[in-house]
Amino acid sequence: MRRRTGRLRTAAAAALFALGATLLAPPPTAAAAAAPSPTLDFARAGGAPIANDYCQGQCGDILPPGATGNATLMEILGNKLFGTHPEHSTDQLAPYGALASGYQSLTDDTLGTFFNDASFGVPADQVGKVTTPRNDVTITRDKKTGVPHIKGTTRYGTEFGAGYAAGQDRLWLMDLFRHIGRGELTSFAGGALANQGLEQQFWPQAPYTEADLQAQVDRIRDTNGERGELAMQDAQAYVDGINAYREQSKNGRYFPGEYVLTGHVDAITNAGEIQPFKLTDLIALASVVGGLFGNGGGGEVPSALALLSAQQKYGIEKGTEVWESFRERNDPEAAKTLHDGSSFPYAVKPDRAKGMALPDRGSVTPEPLVFDRTGAATVKSGTPPRDPVKAPKKYKKLEGLFKDGVLPEGSFDPTRRRGMSNALLVSGKHTASGHPVAVFGPQTGYFAPQLLMLQEIQGPGISARGASFAGVGMYVQLGRGQDYSWSATSAGQDITDTFAVELCNADGSAPAKDSTSYRYRGACVPMEKLERTNSWKPTIADPTAAGSYRMQVFRTKYGTVTHRATLDGKPVAYTAQRSTYRHEADSIIGFQMFNDPSYVRDAKSFQKAAEHIGYAFNWFYADSRDIAYYNSGLNPVRNPDVDPSLPVKADDAYEWKGYDPATNAAEYTPSAQHPQSVNQDYYISWNNKQAKDYDSAGYGNGSVHRGNLLDDRVRALTKDGGVTRASLTRAMSEAAVTDLRGEDVLPELLRVVNSKPVTDPRLKTAVQQLEAWRKDGAQRRETAAGSHTYTHPDAVRLMDAWWPLMTEAVFKPGLGGDLYDALRANLGIDESPSSGHGPTGAHAGSAFQYGWWSYADKDLRAVLGDKVAGPLGRQYCGNGELSACRDTLLATLQQASGKTAEQVYPGDDSCKAGDQWCADAIIHRTVGGLTHAAISWQNRPTYQQVVEFPAHR
Repeated sequence: MRRRTGRLRTAAAAALFALGATLLAPPPTAAAAAAPSPTLDFARAGGAPIANDYCQGQCGDILPPGATGNATLMEILGNKLFGTHPEHSTDQLAPYGALASGYQSLTDDTLGTFFNDASFGVPADQVGKVTTPRNDVTITRDKKTGVPHIKGTTRYGTEFGAGYAAGQDRLWLMDLFRHIGRGELTSFAGGALANQGLEQQFWPQAPYTEADLQAQVDRIRDTNGERGELAMQDAQAYVDGINAYREQSKNGRYFPGEYVLTGHVDAITNAGEIQPFKLTDLIALASVVGGLFGNGGGGEVPSALALLSAQQKYGIEKGTEVWESFRERNDPEAAKTLHDGSSFPYAVKPDRAKGMALPDRGSVTPEPLVFDRTGAATVKSGTPPRDPVKAPKKYKKLEGLFKDGVLPEGSFDPTRRRGMSNALLVSGKHTASGHPVAVFGPQTGYFAPQLLMLQEIQGPGISARGASFAGVGMYVQLGRGQDYSWSATSAGQDITDTFAVELCNADGSAPAKDSTSYRYRGACVPMEKLERTNSWKPTIADPTAAGSYRMQVFRTKYGTVTHRATLDGKPVAYTAQRSTYRHEADSIIGFQMFNDPSYVRDAKSFQKAAEHIGYAFNWFYADSRDIAYYNSGLNPVRNPDVDPSLPVKADDAYEWKGYDPATNAAEYTPSAQHPQSVNQDYYISWNNKQAKDYDSAGYGNGSVHRGNLLDDRVRALTKDGGVTRASLTRAMSEAAVTDLRGEDVLPELLRVVNSKPVTDPRLKTAVQQLEAWRKDGAQRRETAAGSHTYTHPDAVRLMDAWWPLMTEAVFKPGLGGDLYDALRANLGIDESPSSGHGPTGAHAGSAFQYGWWSYADKDLRAVLGDKVAGPLGRQYCGNGELSACRDTLLATLQQASGKTAEQVYPGDDSCKAGDQWCADAIIHRTVGGLTHAAISWQNRPTYQQVVEFPAHR
């Protein structure tokens, strides 16, 4: 039977592909399209702006690789065999990539070479495809980019159109992400190890039953007045639009080809189903997006382990001092978004902390997640057993399309801090026009199709253009309104705490670490067990052999269990309590307000809208008169004696104020206590510290942060005055190709090295190369567009090889191996563009967010005798002696100079060993069947706006 099954599957695959282009061609448009007309809702006669667009052609945006994210099976085949792409699936990639080498000569007049025109509407001569899914909505796509411009005459029709357009552009992606959010990825897309890893990372962060998901829908509708009811009506219309496209594309056989390759639909008979979307899917999708980009805090257990290790090394008092210096929770030298000295105390360290729950040394174990493995699931690493479903030889390219997972390993890890995105805004007092200028956008990684999608929505009570996360795009989440624009960066303030619950047994027997009951309000109560069982079988796309497993998470009234340990010999479970848990989509009210032109009319009303966003974001606003900033998030009110950086005993004295475990609700800090401002001379954010005394939730907000790359440049621009869209974009772009280590730490490294003449010829050459690179801006930039060679390749290679060697040699001897490793568990030492160990893995663009550059900078300046505010607890390089420090740096530089390019850049599936440019290059990670060309590295927002409003309502 085994051989017979294989033959049947091969025969079925052959029949599938023999069907050819007739049944699997791109969707017909004539039946759903209306002829372009001068009176079309979105046509702009003669290119004139439509009513209520006050940007007057001075708003631009870009989102690579392209608007189109769906591809039929034949289009996927064409991409694999001939490198072809569906229309508008890749046309924003080239202009986006070109800015890395073209920014130096950028002017306001040439911005259009690198950005789309983000004006409302479509010029009459640029009207492309037009779809009318209902008689009260029209979806017009422009010829240049294919972005959907949705115009509705009714509220329901408008939102239906937004959902329909989302189905047209991102159906497969939305389906993937609702299954990721539900912890069901392997059952949907196959058992590849990366798929297993992805659902095992995500589901424990937001485990829900279907009743939990529905309760969140009901709560939004029932507790937010008219806006809550309207939000759920809009969401239902959006889901209805998705489902209309889902059904039509299935019946018309122009649905995404990935459904065939993963075994969901039979292309010959059209049997099978693309499951309908429902409102609870939006909650699951929101949990993924919010968990990735809007979370903050947590990690108190590894932080406690680092503290214990420091105390073991140095003693209680000195060890705590050393740990605090590496923690940098309120570092005086940190770059701040609010640089005017204003203070917003939050999550501050108490003078004498109470309720701390530090584990006994060596007692901590992570909570097990996966049980009952069968088949291929029993293989946890390497290559799992495979049972390929063979396609005909002609179509070999499609075999194993997802053998490494639908998202490559390392694409996402919600357990790691990953605040990305940047923003640069300058007040009109310092611009050439007298109007504010902004360049801003989110860094969400690079995927094909992109997680975000561009759209314009115009209808009753909605008027906006911009980007939205696919599947929750009933409103524009980042973009522009009629006379204002807004964006966000991940803030990461502490909205997640760790509690230690005392374990017990219901029968009164002595508890053990694996006990499943705990004490709450004096009673011994059982933990709630949440489970998800997944199974899979091989498909053409994923040959992983059949397998299954069960995931299990225990939930308490203090959150979900993450670790177990003993505390003074008694068994405890550590739980993660996140303020946005059970409130994954509550922020929909704020986004609704952002899109409502009758609500947002100025900076203050925008800030009021941002108060309704529960996730931790920094929000930025610009119109023709003002720039503004507001930090959002459900910041719980804590007992002031609690240290938020460490685990706390689960006792009612240390709970969040007003905490209700049934709804995970509490009292939150009032809006006046959130960092905010209107018309500071300029604002920058690159996930740096928000304001003085607004304590950092994680490690790494010190004297050197990638925010400095923006702050230094924008401060200089503002001082000179006459800022333009082009000059601010140039500042962003220059920072985007600059090596943070080379600009802000290399000067101190060279000062130490050059404190005496360097006589060794090899070292002398290396120092000269590094010095020349530093003087030239420490950039990782091509000699010319398309050269694929950096201007200072040897210096870049030296820095990439030297930094990890130098950091270990400087710090490990003084810290000791245990403490060094414990600190590295909280903050990696490096995040260069070519590294594969950052928050989004290799080829991800975003770089230099997390690393030991601040530690190195403070230590080297101390050794040099410079003034250091907030120094480390002791000096490490050469034990504080300059000559010995110099010896350490030269010894490690000697090691680095001996490393070949092949050793520094070992190569991967996309790059050959030694190819420096390729190792850095941005490569869009395939989430579907299409692949795209690599582009030169830029540390830059994925979706980006450049705006300057000259007028206001």
